[in-house]
Amino acid sequence: MSTHVLIFPLPMQGPVNCVLKLAELLCISGISVTVLNTDHIQRNLLRHTNVLSRFSRYPNFHFQTISDGLPDDHPRSTARYNEVFEGMKTVTEPAFRDMMVSGCFSCKSDSPVTVVIPDGLFSFALDVAEEIQIPLIYFETVSPCALWTYLCLPKLIGAGEVPFNGIDLDVLIKNVPGTEAFLRRRDLPGFYRYDNLTNPVMQIIMNEARQVPRAHGVILNTFEALDASILDQIRSLCPNIYCIGPLHTLLKSRLPKSTQHNVSNSLWTENRDCLSWLDTQLPKSVVYVSIGSMATMTVDQFVEIWHGLVNSGYPFLFVKRPGSVTGDYDESKVPGNLVGETNRRGFITTWVPQEEVLAHSAIGGFLTHSGWNSTVESMVEGVPMICWPLKVDQNVNSRFVSEVWKIGIDIKDTCDRFVVEKAVKDVLDVRRSEFFRSTKVVAEAGAKSVSENGSSWMDLNRLVEDLKSNDFVCK
Repeated sequence: MSTHVLIFPLPMQGPVNCVLKLAELLCISGISVTVLNTDHIQRNLLRHTNVLSRFSRYPNFHFQTISDGLPDDHPRSTARYNEVFEGMKTVTEPAFRDMMVSGCFSCKSDSPVTVVIPDGLFSFALDVAEEIQIPLIYFETVSPCALWTYLCLPKLIGAGEVPFNGIDLDVLIKNVPGTEAFLRRRDLPGFYRYDNLTNPVMQIIMNEARQVPRAHGVILNTFEALDASILDQIRSLCPNIYCIGPLHTLLKSRLPKSTQHNVSNSLWTENRDCLSWLDTQLPKSVVYVSIGSMATMTVDQFVEIWHGLVNSGYPFLFVKRPGSVTGDYDESKVPGNLVGETNRRGFITTWVPQEEVLAHSAIGGFLTHSGWNSTVESMVEGVPMICWPLKVDQNVNSRFVSEVWKIGIDIKDTCDRFVVEKAVKDVLDVRRSEFFRSTKVVAEAGAKSVSENGSSWMDLNRLVEDLKSNDFVCK
């Protein structure tokens, strides 16, 4: 029976972006792939990208959709994402089981799925895979350092480190092996600050910590040279790891150059005019600002960051995604000096082709929410980061950026114009040579990993071989 892989991403921009890159890599390798998106994600993907025409060159690729249990007009915003998880629990989980056990993906179908690759948060998928006796490999689109804190959550709870005792967030964490010297309470994922362990998010992470080590393997968007020490720790629980990052550059290394242009997996319309504006700026002079696809900031936070950018004296490209600023924002009440200085040396827009922006010669720094895709994309281009983390794995990532890889500045838990101004000046001027050296080392290691016979290149080959092997067939 031929190999047929089902990839099931978390319905968010970052995971969907990663999944489509993985899907294309597997298609290039001759494996039949189906990507299972929620109806909502698929509609936005078709509206804003050329994904259908792009994947039409692969007759072994297909999309399938599934309901997330919510009405079409639900905002699916960060503030209401628990409702997405509830909808998926009540509607998506049973629908997925039906598809796998007796429906379009079952052994009774014309094209049965032989391996399932779900997001690591979908702990229910492993039970279904075991029921129908097919292998499952989890795809963790968060960082390895964050995943390690997830896997350590039972140990942290058992040791009494979570929930926190007291309000001091600078206490060092003792029960995440390999990080004892630098990881503080404030550097753990944001939901670890909850007092209530029965919180739905904590329960999801606990389930993930139990299920992921039981899978046939785990796919990670990283490379050995970057995360060696943490990967050694993860392998103590999950011995079969496939490190195939940086995923976007690994894909480029396997594609003809003629097919690499204008590739987008964006759920929003991208403003490409920013690239022409960047063409007019001096090399390494612009700070790029984006808090990603899901995070939000208050009006006060938005204005503080804006003031800091203006006061730094450097040009800036500021992404203000629709819905990213919460509260009553009134453009007519913005201080005149912000508007005037932005007109002179700034560019504010709704969404941009981020990989191309970070690769532009004018970009000298990235003020980021520290999502893992953004972090990896910045590393690849040798762009130092100013980390302002907000959700999920971002607190951990920002600590590793500043203290382990030393390729940026961590300003978590603050939002002050003077802090932002100083960080921009440090990255673009005061500490520029220091960051140039450290980011160059990381970028070169990343490039080596995806070159022929590099670590990520070889791990992808191993993944493909395993997927095609006799052990990975429908029984």
